[in-house]
Amino acid sequence: MPKKTSKARDIGIDVAPPKATCDDKHCPFHGNLSVRGQILSGVVVSTKMGKTVVVKREYMKTITKYERFEKRTRRLRAHSPPCLGLAEGDKVTLMECRPLSKTVSFVVIEKRGTTA
Repeated sequence: MPKKTSKARDIGIDVAPPKATCDDKHCPFHGNLSVRGQILSGVVVSTKMGKTVVVKREYMKTITKYERFEKRTRRLRAHSPPCLGLAEGDKVTLMECRPLSKTVSFVVIEKRGTTA
């Protein structure tokens, strides 16, 4: 049985829509979830939850007193639409959305490849 080929809607961000389709109501491309706010990037470190992934973000924090930087790490939970087909080690782009649960307020909008 072939997958249905419904057109993905424009989410207002310059990202390529996924080639696969899904019937997830929280998918920004095939559902009715609107995205707004921050755009972040990171690496998927866990896919053990149902439609949620854990994304690790590394960023630099300025220490003004010593005029140096320190590396910091945060782990965010984000909704993973089934049409993206994410796995551990994938580089992804996240975007803020309305709260979907107690800890999930981001949705994955783009898969940018895998880490080496």
